[in-house]
This record gives sequence, structure tokens and C-alpha cells, in this order.
Amino acid sequence: MPAYWIAHVTVTDPSRYAGYQSLAPQAFAKFHAKFLARGGLTDCPEGAGFERHVLIEFPDLATARACYASAEYQAARAQRAGAAEVMITLTEGL
Repeated sequence: MPAYWIAHVTVTDPSRYAGYQSLAPQAFAKFHAKFLARGGLTDCPEGAGFERHVLIEFPDLATARACYASAEYQAARAQRAGAAEVMITLTEGL
């Protein structure tokens, strides 16, 4: 069953965020992530608004969790610290 990584992001320091952007693709490639949405025009009719919204598909929830916990992603996450406000949810698909 597919699973999804849903991220809501507001970048507060673009130059520091660039470190995340240079490292994160390695983790996503390793875990066969498929980007379904990344940035672009959005509406937020309810709840807190974020600048960017990202939807990533994984083969299953275990793989999405493994990607998040991986050394590759954690290194990217460390680069992002203090450079963005982020909310990430991992969820099973239908």
C-alpha cells in the first residue's frame, strides 16, 4: 500500500536552506520517493498557512519512515535547522 510524506514548509533563511536542498535528494532517491507536488500555486482555506507544500509518494509506510530516519535525511534535516518552519506528516494511502 503506498504511503505519503506531506510537508508544509516556510523558508526563513534561503541561504541556509540551500544546504538542505543539496542533501535531501540523496535520501529521497535512495528510498524510491516519487514527488507528486512540490511548491507551485496553493490555497490554504483553513489552518495555518505555509509557503510551500510537498507531497511525496513511497512504496509503503515503512519505506517513508526509513527515509525520514535515514542518515542521509537526518544530515539534510540538520542543515535545515533554523532555516525553515516545517510540519511533516507520514500517512498510509488508500
